[in-house]
Amino acid sequence: MTLPAIIFGIVISTFYGAAFHFWKGGGPGRLLLYLILGWAGFWSGHLAASYLKWSFDSLGALHFGTATVGAIIFLAGGYWLSLAEVERK
Repeated sequence: MTLPAIIFGIVISTFYGAAFHFWKGGGPGRLLLYLILGWAGFWSGHLAASYLKWSFDSLGALHFGTATVGAIIFLAGGYWLSLAEVERK
């Protein structure tokens, strides 16, 4: 993995989190949540593709396609889990 690929992955995963926040809205806490989920999902997807030897839309050393799918799954799952409300008695 080269340094430019790592930087490109960080930029793209940050964009995914920020775009999701722009789409769904929320405060600064939600922005931080979506950024972390975007980073975690992107790199989890990349590492899963590396481990399983999948080659879906690779961009140099970066498994871009599976990383994008990972980011989408993490962002959608995190959003869904964040909708839970705590009942106060």
